[in-house]
Amino acid sequence: MVMKKRKFIPKNKYVNILCVIAIIVLVALVYVFGVYSVVRQDAVFNVSRGASVSAIASQLESRGLIDMPGLFKLAVRANGGSVQTGQYDIPRGASAWRIARMFARGNVAATTIVIPEGLTVIQIKEMLMQNPTLTGAVECGHGTDLPVCNLHDGDLFPDTYRVARGTSRLAFLDLMRKKMVQVQENWNRAGRIAPKPLKNWNEIITLASIVQKETPRADEMPIVASVYLNRLNDGMRLQADPTVVYALTRGRGDMQGKPLLRGHLKIDSPYNTYTNYGLPPAPIANVGMDAIRAVLQPADTNYLYFVADGRGGHRFARTYEEHMKNHADWRMIKNLKNKN
Repeated sequence: MVMKKRKFIPKNKYVNILCVIAIIVLVALVYVFGVYSVVRQDAVFNVSRGASVSAIASQLESRGLIDMPGLFKLAVRANGGSVQTGQYDIPRGASAWRIARMFARGNVAATTIVIPEGLTVIQIKEMLMQNPTLTGAVECGHGTDLPVCNLHDGDLFPDTYRVARGTSRLAFLDLMRKKMVQVQENWNRAGRIAPKPLKNWNEIITLASIVQKETPRADEMPIVASVYLNRLNDGMRLQADPTVVYALTRGRGDMQGKPLLRGHLKIDSPYNTYTNYGLPPAPIANVGMDAIRAVLQPADTNYLYFVADGRGGHRFARTYEEHMKNHADWRMIKNLKNKN
């Protein structure tokens, strides 16, 4: 009997076959995890606090954002095994791997919120309530005792904030509060001395709030601050219209289109600087750095009066007679504008 000779297959050929299989598997995994997607359009997805990975996978599947929950859970494990709470923007074409990595890294959707300088706490809260990217109330629940639950004008720092979409409104207010605390702490650490006759931070911010309401122009603020400091040092009443508005509107700080009349200047209020000497008891608005710097570094002037110039700025005067002339010029400009 003739034995059939077995065909010899070189060892390196087996190695080549295994390499090809490995490459095919690797390509398939890369495609399934990193390329394949069932997300047909941009979507917003909320990861709730305390939600399990399995629950999130089920929600993603029900929303049509993944079709293989098991693969998503494997991708989460490969990215650390946990997900972070928040609202996420899932772009069209996002793979399971990309979604899992977003959730693991906490790449939540962000929003930019601009809080203008010179608003009161009431106005800021109204503004935040109208912002759909934030959540929750602006007032604390009954029995809650936190710094953010007892805000006063001057406690918040107006600025441009970048926060996660879905941030609570109370958390946002507390972010503004903490930034103002940091501004005060920086001043304390620097050992700055308040200009006479100001004695403390409350008086600095109180005067800064009046300056902030009087002019939007940063280049004019140090001059306006010098006028009020000169009046304080000379024992004169400040006679600042914004303080009367604050009293009339009970802390809202906005006449809502109504004119300020001469009779309003007699309102009985500690905030009325036409009837009371010195500063009002507390700030009348929330201020930015330009107004704070203006009070801490006022211009060196002997001005005691100012009036609008009709071009968005003010004309300053050393004497009452000069001020009356500027006032007459302003009335003429105002009348011309009304005729046109």
